[in-house]
Amino acid sequence: MSLKPSPTHANVPIDPTVLEWTHRLTQLGPRFFTHLQPTPVAAPRWAARNQDLRDALGWPTEVFDDVHLQALAGNALMVGSQPLATVYSGHQFGQWAGQLGDGRAIWLGEAASLQGPQEIQLKGAGRTPYSRGGDGRAVLRSSIREYLCSEAMHGLGIPTTRALSLVASPEPVRRETLETAAVVARVAPSFLRFGHFEHFAAQGDADSLRLLADHALTHHLPECRERAALWQGNVYAALLDVVQERTGQLLAQWQAVGFCHGVMNTDNMSLLGLTIDYGPFQFMDGFDPGHICNHSDHEGRYAYGRQPQVAYWNLYALAQALAPLIDDQDMTLQVLEGYKTGFPRALGDAMRAKLGWVGALAIESEREADWSLVEDLMQLMAAEKVDYTLFWRQLSHAVVQQSHGPNLSDTGWCAVTDLVLDRPRLLAWLQRFTNRSDPSHFAAMGQQMLKSNPKFVLRNHLAEVAIRKAQTGDFSEIETLYTLLKSPFEDHPGFEAYANLPPDWASQLEISCSS
Repeated sequence: MSLKPSPTHANVPIDPTVLEWTHRLTQLGPRFFTHLQPTPVAAPRWAARNQDLRDALGWPTEVFDDVHLQALAGNALMVGSQPLATVYSGHQFGQWAGQLGDGRAIWLGEAASLQGPQEIQLKGAGRTPYSRGGDGRAVLRSSIREYLCSEAMHGLGIPTTRALSLVASPEPVRRETLETAAVVARVAPSFLRFGHFEHFAAQGDADSLRLLADHALTHHLPECRERAALWQGNVYAALLDVVQERTGQLLAQWQAVGFCHGVMNTDNMSLLGLTIDYGPFQFMDGFDPGHICNHSDHEGRYAYGRQPQVAYWNLYALAQALAPLIDDQDMTLQVLEGYKTGFPRALGDAMRAKLGWVGALAIESEREADWSLVEDLMQLMAAEKVDYTLFWRQLSHAVVQQSHGPNLSDTGWCAVTDLVLDRPRLLAWLQRFTNRSDPSHFAAMGQQMLKSNPKFVLRNHLAEVAIRKAQTGDFSEIETLYTLLKSPFEDHPGFEAYANLPPDWASQLEISCSS
């Protein structure tokens, strides 16, 4: 990989063997994208480098040297890369928004890796034809949040785009206030969104729609061709089926961990079922099904409890876009029915795992009774807005300590009961919970619970502390949080404060779509 000169980019020679590029997306043709170069940013410096991801992808250490800093800042071009911005459309807050596109994300190409070809995007690398009057920049504040949360989600085992690096710049960027710029290099097998398909469907361009779908089938979702046998050989119905299944599984994982995305527009929905576009997200502190994490979401469309239904709404929009290819309305609706059964089952499995009921303990005949226990617990937690992450973790530890069977009078349960004011109601629920399993299974249940209920999540106040330090030039807190979040189920002795109840000032934090 080396850098090539351009009128506005530095000419810095680099060993051409560092990365091997492919460009399958460019084979689609110019209807799908616009070639352009990133806009250089002033005085870039490393704010974070994801060595674990680099190792997992098998990329060499040179990727993070000072010369490649210029490339990952958008100040120089790697030989072999073909930067471009893709066009898509979509529904935003339930309304058709028309043409959108990569307004501040510039696609560099696909780099060969140990995990197969990986697309690399620079988010915040300048204006594109789809910026709609914006400056194409991202600010340090939101870039830190994306870098940390995408890696936190990966640590939790939730499908997501990844963050390779974070570059900071003193270049001023105007949002609600004057902030500074940053560029995140993010990585995924594909950044295709529901909105890519909506764009060509809205234009009545069936040829481009088919070309895009065939590209996805060939390069990213080849399992659809085998699944087509379930749909009378209709491979496009199978495509929708795989996407609805992946989306349902993703939403179940979001709900189980208490994650709010905040802006589930169709253009923010990944075709591969990845968590994408980290904007006004939040891991809930106090449990509240009506919690709205996006300060711009005045109607509460994307409240935590509404996310599963919004995902179905978005899948319906994708189904409408694919309708010319599927060419069978009844079949299309039947495919979508899979979400209505698949998501609840996936969520039930995720919640049972949080209670330690997996493997032989996940008794199929107990599924309905187990869900009743889950619902009753969630209602109890919602009534008092009990801290979601802390409650589940304390419950896990209490169960681990019951090696000789449950005894609710043991001190180990105090950390659980102290979180709830309505102690009689909680004790009644705990009695039902402990009666569910053989006492000899408690040690195994507890260990499973510790693997399903994280100690650390990226709470808003933790991110805010890292942001405030970074704005003074101190990026050390980003690394500290990354270390905790990449293995969130481990105890990490000495860092208990990062798992405690949030401080009072955390409730005053407001996160909007602005980045």
